[in-house]
Amino acid sequence: MTWVPWVPTAVGLAYAFRGMSNTKATGIAVLAGGLEESFALWGIIAMVGAQVAAIVWLGKSFSPGQSLRNLISVISIVFSGLMLVLVCLFIGSIWLAHH
Repeated sequence: MTWVPWVPTAVGLAYAFRGMSNTKATGIAVLAGGLEESFALWGIIAMVGAQVAAIVWLGKSFSPGQSLRNLISVISIVFSGLMLVLVCLFIGSIWLAHH
């Protein structure tokens, strides 16, 4: 699905053009601001997706008799879960700041 990255990019462009229309602003900086927002959103979505995929794949890697591999998988799952908690706290703090 090679077209999926275009979804947040299109949303960012829509925000940028709406911002230019509302403020009567011109220039590349206004367009870059809208694109920055979409790229930040896309980065957060990609990071969360990668962490969830890592947890699923690491959960499937457990096998009896492989103590070291199982330990490394558990440590990796814990750190991936911690990253997801930090992202949720970040998004929650942004939401609280805007409301």
